[in-house]
Amino acid sequence: MGLEVNAVYLSYVVHVLAVAGSVMVLVWNIHFRGGLAWESTNKNLIFNVHPVLMLIGLIIMGGEAIVSYKALPFKKAEKKLIHLILHAIALVLGIIGIYMAFKNHNESGIANLYSLHSWLGIGIIVLYGVQWVYGFLVFFYPGGTGDLRKESLPWHVLFGMFVYILAVANSALGFLEKLTFLESSGIAKYGSEAFLVNFTAIVAVLYGTFVLLTALSRAPAEDNHSYSAI
Repeated sequence: MGLEVNAVYLSYVVHVLAVAGSVMVLVWNIHFRGGLAWESTNKNLIFNVHPVLMLIGLIIMGGEAIVSYKALPFKKAEKKLIHLILHAIALVLGIIGIYMAFKNHNESGIANLYSLHSWLGIGIIVLYGVQWVYGFLVFFYPGGTGDLRKESLPWHVLFGMFVYILAVANSALGFLEKLTFLESSGIAKYGSEAFLVNFTAIVAVLYGTFVLLTALSRAPAEDNHSYSAI
């Protein structure tokens, strides 16, 4: 079942939300949280890289990868390459983002993997990696047989959507967890930073929603190569 809406129009909303989410998470971590750092005596600056890369990398770049295969008016081979590259960027940034959370915890003497957010995060990045590798081998190089690609495509799409929904949900959980820690440390519950964090999480959820709507919508009329909406 698909939506009788042109994917291109929905993709415009996706792009606007992508810009908004990127700006908001950067303002939060640079203006309110003091900046970003790979190495610092202030370990909080190391952790700040985590939400920035997870949102801009895994969520936004991953969403753009999904949208690119449905909304871009290019040939199938070109869209497949863009789809593959954007997902690879999202995966790499996601891995670095998780590493920065571990780095902050290890250098600060904080335990790792004690929260539901962290458990889901590890599972999601593993599933994302498996999905990318399988897609690369079957649909790009060396490429499976025609029957294998045909049979795999609906499952590839469905599994990809499932992993992406998990990623978006876990990002909202991460914002909630971090804000709870900050509020317990003294920031105002109704202050500007708290509102910014909550609205950033809302934008992330809206972004993920419109990514899925775009994937379920009608491809441009001139494009007869996209996968069918599920």
